[in-house]
Amino acid sequence: MSLITITTGIGCEGITIARGAAEGLDVPLYDDESLQKEALASGLSKKDLKSLDEKAPGLFGRLLDLKPQAYQELMEAVVYRVAGRGEGIILGHGAQFLLRDFGCAFHISIHASHASRVAHLMKSMDMERRTAEKMIQKSDGDRIGFMRFAFNMDLHDPSLYDLIINRDKLGVEGAVELIIAISRTETLNVCSIDSIDAMKRLSLLKNVEAEIRKTAMRPRDFHVEVPELGVVIIVGMINALESRDRLVDAVKALPGVKEVRTDFVPEKLHDF
Repeated sequence: MSLITITTGIGCEGITIARGAAEGLDVPLYDDESLQKEALASGLSKKDLKSLDEKAPGLFGRLLDLKPQAYQELMEAVVYRVAGRGEGIILGHGAQFLLRDFGCAFHISIHASHASRVAHLMKSMDMERRTAEKMIQKSDGDRIGFMRFAFNMDLHDPSLYDLIINRDKLGVEGAVELIIAISRTETLNVCSIDSIDAMKRLSLLKNVEAEIRKTAMRPRDFHVEVPELGVVIIVGMINALESRDRLVDAVKALPGVKEVRTDFVPEKLHDF
């Protein structure tokens, strides 16, 4: 089984390469459309889904009412959710960073020269050069800004990747063949049962944190643990005006939650 993350920019034909590799390896491709479906399955509302995109807070044109921190947690939950299946190709969404500590994940960056990116957009989307250049500039800026905001990470840091592919050199078919060949080597680790369990628990943890952030009056006062799949422990200080049952019920309603244990300490009210 292969668990691969692919990071690429607009005009690099990374989506085409990822699709070809997924078909050749017979594994799922988790692109934007697939991840959005996974987000809905994990409990994310259609309203929240409109902001499931890689953009920094200042550029969240479609963020609507969802807070940036909650958005990030939901996105992370979706990535961990699909990674917990142990195989597939995850396209974008910071997966190379989120799965960096899992040895079974293989991280690939696909890049191309600015000139070839512009030429590809002009041909494939029938647009003028100036429009293509502006599209690339905006897309790259948004992606870099999001990674810096979400993970304090340099998107172009080579240490984040196990393989960097130059599409100009290999072409689409060559890149697809290379990914397939590497994925089939015995040196790549298969995701262990422990790794898969850890990813599933991380997905649930992020969903719970996002729900608490939306429900609690002061979400920073709470700490969440998922010691085993389906079991959630919430520790923290609860405001006198806050409903414990409302918070617990909101968490219990999340898909995958079987049991909620709490250790709440009432907030002390000071008489001045």
